[in-house]
Amino acid sequence: MKKIFALAGLALLSAGSANAQLIAHKDLSVTTAVTIAQTAVQTCKAQGYNVSAHVLGRSGEVLVAMRGDDTGPHTLENSMKKAWTARAQRAPSLNFANAVKANPTVGAIHLSNMVPAQGGLPIMVGMDAVGAVGVSGAPGGDKDEACAKAGIDKVAGDLK
Repeated sequence: MKKIFALAGLALLSAGSANAQLIAHKDLSVTTAVTIAQTAVQTCKAQGYNVSAHVLGRSGEVLVAMRGDDTGPHTLENSMKKAWTARAQRAPSLNFANAVKANPTVGAIHLSNMVPAQGGLPIMVGMDAVGAVGVSGAPGGDKDEACAKAGIDKVAGDLK
């Protein structure tokens, strides 16, 4: 009887490793990330707003950090946190800001780099979050978000 269980266990073990698979996914190139950040900063600049922008990759790693001309020193950190929040939540950072308004003790508020502020957007390929962009420095998160969206829209044809 012990031999039967041992053989069954061995069969399951070998079947499990035979079915092991690698995960295939797409990642943002640095060229695409630079285009997103430049477009976001330039779009806001054309509207009279000096902003900073961050583009993060799939794992939240910084691909591009761009501090616009004449921006406050806080904008670089804030743009990174907005992007991080959007990537972590796979949703616009505005969603997290609204969640915090509804429940100021929401657990994620205590995580590093999460910020309840509008201006960060996930970068999606279908339902897959491949990164995020965050913008800070315009007079209002809605304007930051619009510039972030302009950056994503600029490369939308490549996000397939």
